[in-house]
Amino acid sequence: MFVAIACSIIAFIFASFVEYWVHRWMHLSQKFGERHRDHHRRNEGQGVVWEFLDYVKGTAIGMVIPFFFSLDVGWGWLVGAVAYAAFSAYAHQLQHENPTKCFWMKMPVHYVHHKYGMWHHNFGLAVDWWDHVFGTYKLVEWLTEDETSQADRGYLQLRWW
Repeated sequence: MFVAIACSIIAFIFASFVEYWVHRWMHLSQKFGERHRDHHRRNEGQGVVWEFLDYVKGTAIGMVIPFFFSLDVGWGWLVGAVAYAAFSAYAHQLQHENPTKCFWMKMPVHYVHHKYGMWHHNFGLAVDWWDHVFGTYKLVEWLTEDETSQADRGYLQLRWW
């Protein structure tokens, strides 16, 4: 059981690391980044469920490989990776629709990344850890009248589909 819990935590952290670097790569690659540039033009998420399915589809092989080591490692890794995919899908949609609800970050980095057209800063979607570690975190005054004048909505009042 300890192995499964440890693997779950490691997978959660590793998934955030992969997400950070894939997002950075999307800003560098013309071919790989076309869909992402469209996302920037529209400035909206797909809905939590569709974001989640994209994340799982894109990382499915990495979620299965740990089962070759052991069932405890495999199940732990799978739970951590899926948990991060769900959290990230939710956080991504939340930052597009209601960024003031991202209480776990000082500044909702993905929202700011879009709001200020940051192509070299704030690549995190659900967490800002890796932006701090790799020097891409850029703190800006983001809470303006645009955000404070929005109707107060709950944490679950967002596009799910």
